[in-house]
Amino acid sequence: MRGTALLRRLIGFGLVWFGALCCAGGALAQSYPVRPIRLIVPFPPSGPNDLFARLAGQMLQESLGQQIIIDNRGGAAGSIGAEAVAKAPPDGYTLLFAGAAVLSTNPAMNPRLPYDALLDFSPVSQIATAPSVLLRHPALPAATVKELIALAKAKPGRLNYASAGNGTNPHLAGELFKVMTGTDIVHVPYKGGGPATTDLIAGQVQLYFAGISAAVPFVKQDRVRAIAVTGAARSPQLPTTPTFAESGLEGYDVSNWYAVLAPRGTPAAVIDALNAAISRGLGSADMRRRIAELGAVPAGSSPAQLGAKMRTEIEKWTKVVRDAKLEVE
Repeated sequence: MRGTALLRRLIGFGLVWFGALCCAGGALAQSYPVRPIRLIVPFPPSGPNDLFARLAGQMLQESLGQQIIIDNRGGAAGSIGAEAVAKAPPDGYTLLFAGAAVLSTNPAMNPRLPYDALLDFSPVSQIATAPSVLLRHPALPAATVKELIALAKAKPGRLNYASAGNGTNPHLAGELFKVMTGTDIVHVPYKGGGPATTDLIAGQVQLYFAGISAAVPFVKQDRVRAIAVTGAARSPQLPTTPTFAESGLEGYDVSNWYAVLAPRGTPAAVIDALNAAISRGLGSADMRRRIAELGAVPAGSSPAQLGAKMRTEIEKWTKVVRDAKLEVE
């Protein structure tokens, strides 16, 4: 009998404890946020990460009614800012805005990062997906993906492609293309997309995987030619340019993507509040238009969907790095 009574008391205590937690979680969701939120961007101002982060900050600020402070902490390919968030208190007042480089390609290229993309963060929501476009110099006699593959196989090691640097999205887009097609095209890394585009226009390099918004003016001026879009669908900014899949290279899909994350251990009620705020923001026609103007597609998600995407992308790029025999940093 005493054992039964003790068991009943323990069960009762557990129910009270669980109820208290639920009430606390509900109260937290209702009160959060009570002060400004810092959104750390691990790259300098004016770049794509910064531009999308400011849109995300606007969405959060309008929905939550608290100031969102954009904190640019560039350096070490995004590692400095990401590490700062990983070590921040998990209270919802320090968040990370990061793209595919920080969350998938860097982990694939560098096993010694000061953060673990899968273990150090609580996913909140994806914001947008931004495909690139493969550009060629007009003198290169390959107007389609099939023609490019044929030319590369006929001239192994004699074609080249530019990138914005080792490990960047354009670099790995080129390496995936080489792995999938069995071609040998020489990688020429630059210190940024601007110099790479300049040398493509000048004919110093033959190919470059460029951001769509940055590429459109030069395509319209016929200074470069668009071969194919790297995403799953055509871009509204280049409606006549086919995707790689439409061009015969099934399974080729390389898109930059951007997301908001919090430090690991952030309460679920806070994550849910942030996710709901972003979802409301992405439902705005004006916000969707502004994202499209940056060459991207609005792409919200649940926290679980974002976490799954990160795992899939890391696995994908880890395999590309291995198959392409790239030197990890």
